[in-house]
Amino acid sequence: MAARSRARYLAPVALIATIAGVYLIVHQGTATHAAATPSHQAESHTPTSASAKRYAKAKIYVVQPGDILTKIAATTGIPLTTLESLNPTLDPNSLQSGQRLRLRR
Repeated sequence: MAARSRARYLAPVALIATIAGVYLIVHQGTATHAAATPSHQAESHTPTSASAKRYAKAKIYVVQPGDILTKIAATTGIPLTTLESLNPTLDPNSLQSGQRLRLRR
């Protein structure tokens, strides 16, 4: 009977310890991921003056490996909506290396 009374007390304590451990692991993982994400986003959406000058008069952009439409818009200094309107058949989810995008009319 003494073993049964110990289990009554230890089972809830073990359950609470397990829940607390899982919470701490998940919270630490999401906090680390959330801290890394904004710096990457700020990096890719901020056009540099050199790249904006490079594409100031360009009419065509050739897609490079790893390019996404928002990165292209930031690099060229052309708004995303303008890129989409100049390239109506463009599917932003299936950009391919070597694909040519129109930047100006």
